[in-house]
Amino acid sequence: MNAVEIEEAVSALAERPFDPAEFPFAFLEAFGNKETTIRRLRSGVSNKSDMGGVLQTNNIHIVTCAAGEVTHTLSALKASPATSRAKAQFVLATDGDTFEAEDLESGETVVAAYTEFPDHFGFFLPLAGISTVKQIRDNSFDIRATSRLNRLYVELLKDNPDWGTAERRPDMNHFMARLIFCFFAEDTDIFSKTGLFTDTIDRMSAKDSSNTHEVIATLFRAMNIKAEDRSSASLPRWAEPFPYVNGGLFSGNMDVPRFSRIARSYLIHIGKLDWKQINPDIFGSMIQAVADDEERGALGMHYTSVPNILKVLNPLFLDDLRERLEEAGDNPRTLLNLRKRLSKIRVFDPACGSGNFLVIAYKEMRAIEAKINKLRDEVDRPSEIPVTNFRGIELRDFPAEIARLALIIAEYQCDVLYRGQKLALADLLPLDAQNWIFRGNALRLDWLSICPPTGTGVKLVGDDLFSTPLDQAQIDFENEGGETYICGNPPYLGSKWQNDDQKDDLKAIFDSRTPAWKSLDYVAGWFMKAADYGLRSNASAAFVSTNSVCQGQQVPILWPLIFETGHQISFAHTSFKWANLASHNAGVIVAIVAISRDAPASKRLFSIADDGAVIERQVSNINAYLAAGSNTSVEAARSPIGGLSPMLFGNMPRDGGHFILSADERRQVLDQYPELARFVRPYLGSEQMIQGKPRWCVWIEAKDSEFAAEHPYLQALLSRVRDFRASSAAASTRDFASKPYRFVQIAGTAKRYTLAVAKVSSERRPYLPVHLFDRETIVSDLLFALYDAPLWNMSIVASRLHLVWVATVCGKLKTDFRYSNTIGWNTFPVPILTDKNKADLTRCAEDILLAREAHFPATIADLYDPEHMPTDLREAHEHNDEVLERIYIGRKFRNDTERLEKLFDLYTKMTTAQGGTRKRRAGASA
Repeated sequence: MNAVEIEEAVSALAERPFDPAEFPFAFLEAFGNKETTIRRLRSGVSNKSDMGGVLQTNNIHIVTCAAGEVTHTLSALKASPATSRAKAQFVLATDGDTFEAEDLESGETVVAAYTEFPDHFGFFLPLAGISTVKQIRDNSFDIRATSRLNRLYVELLKDNPDWGTAERRPDMNHFMARLIFCFFAEDTDIFSKTGLFTDTIDRMSAKDSSNTHEVIATLFRAMNIKAEDRSSASLPRWAEPFPYVNGGLFSGNMDVPRFSRIARSYLIHIGKLDWKQINPDIFGSMIQAVADDEERGALGMHYTSVPNILKVLNPLFLDDLRERLEEAGDNPRTLLNLRKRLSKIRVFDPACGSGNFLVIAYKEMRAIEAKINKLRDEVDRPSEIPVTNFRGIELRDFPAEIARLALIIAEYQCDVLYRGQKLALADLLPLDAQNWIFRGNALRLDWLSICPPTGTGVKLVGDDLFSTPLDQAQIDFENEGGETYICGNPPYLGSKWQNDDQKDDLKAIFDSRTPAWKSLDYVAGWFMKAADYGLRSNASAAFVSTNSVCQGQQVPILWPLIFETGHQISFAHTSFKWANLASHNAGVIVAIVAISRDAPASKRLFSIADDGAVIERQVSNINAYLAAGSNTSVEAARSPIGGLSPMLFGNMPRDGGHFILSADERRQVLDQYPELARFVRPYLGSEQMIQGKPRWCVWIEAKDSEFAAEHPYLQALLSRVRDFRASSAAASTRDFASKPYRFVQIAGTAKRYTLAVAKVSSERRPYLPVHLFDRETIVSDLLFALYDAPLWNMSIVASRLHLVWVATVCGKLKTDFRYSNTIGWNTFPVPILTDKNKADLTRCAEDILLAREAHFPATIADLYDPEHMPTDLREAHEHNDEVLERIYIGRKFRNDTERLEKLFDLYTKMTTAQGGTRKRRAGASA
């Protein structure tokens, strides 16, 4: 369940008659507990309450009590030994009239009337596995509003199916935008009386809902008629109190969908919410999925937290503005110049969704402007920051509508906050008819025409704020000549997940630049468009992106093209989790990358330390891998650049599966032909090594080929292999039909032992899978092999240092690590190792193997599950990391960013010393 679904369930519980015996179970069910979990609690199997309530281990202790005993019961719950033993995070007591709860970890409390406890549902979201940021808990209203509007939207489409068609969906979206404005307006004095819109519908429409659509249509019509025209408009008396709004919001198609009784009830309940609490940035990002059939199941999951947005906006330009404000002190002329600078800044989001980046940028700039006005004793001064300087492109219709509305609401809220209600109201209506959010495909539209560098205007034609995208009014920037900041969170989509249209979008941008563009993530198109825009404008751009565009094969494809335009990476935030409101959501791993042709000499590099703290470093250059260092692209090397042992491919049979034996097949063969035991050998790929699944193969060497050709079982086997190879479409396979006894590709076998490394492994594991096998084991082509290599090589592979390098330069397959011997191993920079270094690392590898052996028969998958990794094994790896990292810098690295910086520095020095044959400066060639 996501947060919106939980809110709906909690609200439904509060509306039902209070049942003391049932409430604890219904409460837990509302937060996503499964039926089997509830059944175990009911039976007492997992319910350890010592107060006759319900106690769920690690979560909550709930007791319903007699009237007036809530506070006393809550105190008893806190003192309960069972609460302590179960490590419950929450305690909750209620008598059906009063509701009290406490978070025992933070000390925060909730005290409310029982019917109002849904207002605090965000307090309990950890029960559903939602590790939510404080902003969500403080803004439960936005989730509740989204939930109710979603119910209304679905109900209206049920009764008006034609409004869900492609032709009428824009009308439906426009209708919802009008409703949201009216709900906000009636609670914020924009309308003359609180609740005017909802109360009028409740009073004037029939209880059976037969004329609800007519009443709403009349109100919408009233808001499209100027005061001087009303005498001739034949408006009913009850519609006259509504002001003229227009701005395109109440013009055009005035149709209203028909309402059922349920839909009418939903609408009135929505109107009873306190819309003064709305946060247009949060609300907008959550509600944008309402109008998308495919995304409605993920309602609320588009939420982007303000702190995450500020990770983009602060270093992009807001930090500089705040520093200039602090430097200005109370100097009136300096403050005036800063205010003029603010008024000229343009913020452009070419993937704006519901406008949350634009709204946050606007609100933060208004806060800075308000401080300037206060210092200049001009607090009532109208804002000089025009919303037309905040522009966006959005592909979908409904989010674009919400983005326009969110900026209008944000502007009004800022005016109320900084200038007062009276002045804010005087400047709001009628709405400005200019449209600054454009609906269309950002990778196909000309950004220079939408956000022109000189402020000459958009060269498109149209007539109102909510018009369709390409019928767009020409809008001049009110204060031209300033900086332009491009920002946003574009769609990611790896190459395998792009549809034909999206591939065509990238082709249009990259086809003339590089033949390798098909390997790029979709977000790469935004980076390239921003770089092209920067050639013609004083602009800097920063995007949230999947970290894959800064890893593996995409680096030498994309970033030389960016750097060739004269752009540098001006700041970056290395990989971190961009979480949403989904229950137990791990969040996508993203990076933030900013590019500019006018980057400062000192670049800002942000990273997350091992303890979770944010580290900021000032560096001279940030390379495409988001490490401090020169713009180097790591390319495949034929052999290790340091003193590492050669890593080879495994062995490939190309046999049609005839050489491969399962456990049962092996047993049957050896029962019948025990003399073949020397030919049947363990045969392992990635799955067998990691999951511990046994498999065997028939392995015949040249010296035994004559014996095999005469043995009845082997003879038949070789005949099947010969036939398979002879019929192959690949000439290289047909060539080996004459040698059916052997594997086609034999990279090597061990005389003593093999160190095997998985080609693909889960990113959840804290270390790369590597294992030691005896000489009898045959390694398949799904593994890489170090044959008879000194054991200290295992210490290198099993280190955090090597995993970080591989994740960065090799990239990933979907979300899994994709290992490469030529890129990941051969390029891995290792200092010259002394005999003592090698002995220390050998002991570390032995300790890791001994720690694994202590947990036999646990598999690598079992042992390296991050939530269940044995303590002794984890300690062995941590010791290995410390020993290896001390060889590099004399201490452990603070975090992965520092690890990469050292590795790239060493890589550059080592490849330069070898004549530069294995490196290429980004931009030097394609």
